[in-house]
Parts: sequence; structure tokens; C-alpha cells
Amino acid sequence: MTSVQGTAVDITTEDGVADAYVAHPGDGAPRPGVLLYQDAFGLRPHLKAMADRLAAAGYAVLVPNVFYRHGRAPVVEMPEFIDPVARPEIFGSLMPLMQSLTNDLAARDADAYLRWLEESPLVADGPVALTGYCMGARLSLLTAGTHPERVAAAAGFHGGGLATDTPESPHLVAGRITAEVYFGHADNDHSLPPEQIQRLEDALTAAGVRHTHEVYEGAQHGYTQADTSAYDEKAAERHWVALLDLLKRTF
Repeated sequence: MTSVQGTAVDITTEDGVADAYVAHPGDGAPRPGVLLYQDAFGLRPHLKAMADRLAAAGYAVLVPNVFYRHGRAPVVEMPEFIDPVARPEIFGSLMPLMQSLTNDLAARDADAYLRWLEESPLVADGPVALTGYCMGARLSLLTAGTHPERVAAAAGFHGGGLATDTPESPHLVAGRITAEVYFGHADNDHSLPPEQIQRLEDALTAAGVRHTHEVYEGAQHGYTQADTSAYDEKAAERHWVALLDLLKRTF
């Protein structure tokens, strides 16, 4: 098993300073870069553990606190085990943060995150890969479309609102994507109904984007997050296989 080193870093953006976590193989040699976008529950021990697992596979992984405008992580204190059904007030606190991160702000922030990866001695030269979870899947898709020259692969898992009928829908950037894209959708996910999955598929196909999208049958929205009630070990391990396969094809 490759030894892994994880450290806290600060990233200067146009709007302030984003705190972040970076994980990389312990030898410090430059490795392909991966930008990991959080779910709504934020930068916390579980996401750091996910970054560590990717780093052990040979990547330099950056996990920014995308809610940095509202404070350093944890912006909203989370219980050790997150069950939104038992604690409905959690989403009441998180929803304004999610809604405040507009497409324009997300693109501006992505520029800073990608620049950090480009300048870091821990990261090998060349384009990077993206992976995102829940709201992070939206950020992954948007970043692939707004920074195509910097992104070689983009993945999203149990994302919501990826192909709405609004002018801000993330799927509308499909025509600018040059990366290979993979989506692992949750089954029966109210935040991404079948019509949105089809709309996303149609947009990527029409744009000629190399892509794969799969519906993980029986998996709930949030299935990769081991510190939540939505966790599904079988689906989470399937996600790791798909993600690592994508990265191997890319780098």
C-alpha cells in the first residue's frame, strides 16, 4: 500500500481564501492531479479519507471547501453519522449555502483550484481529472465545460439537478466539454429523475462527448458517503472501480 500524506492548504480565489485538503503519495513525486468536489455536507473526515484512497492509487488530490465564502470548514457542524431524516434541520442550514454557489461563482472558483493544481510541485504537468458527489457532480460537469483545456476527465456520482429546464442547467455546457465523462446515477433519485438523465445523455451525445452514464440500481442519493444513512457499500465500491478505470484511461 502506498503511503499517503495529507495536509491543509489555503487557496487564494477572486473572492477570498478557500481552505482545502490535499492528499498525495508520501514520496512527494509529481502525480496526476484530481480535483474532488464535495457533497453538501462539506469538507470533513470522510471526504479526506476518500482523497487519501485516491492518493494511495497514485494521484495528487485536492478537496476544496466550496462554501469558503461562508467560513472555514466545517461551515455547518455535522454529526459523526449524518441522517437527514432524523435531523431535517441539517438541510435547512445547507440549502442557502448550496443555492448561493451560482454557476458564475463556481467557474471563478474552479479557475483558482485548477491554477493551484497547475502550480503545485505535487502535481504532474498536464490536464487534471475531476470527481464530484451530489452537488459536486454539478460542479464537476460545470468545470469540465468552463475549463475544457484543463480537464481531461470528469466524473459525477449521485448528482442532482444536472439537466433541468432552466437557463442555468449544468448540462448546457456539454458543447464545450472535451474531457471523457462518467456519471454514476442513483436509482429512484428525486433530485435527478429519468427525464433529466435522458436530457443529459442527449446533450452529451449531441455534443460528441465521450461519456458513460450508468444507473446504480437500488442505490440512494448519496450512496458513496460512508458517514451518512444513504451509504451503500456495494454501490460505493462500484463507484471506485468506475472512477479508477476512468483515471487509468486518462493518465
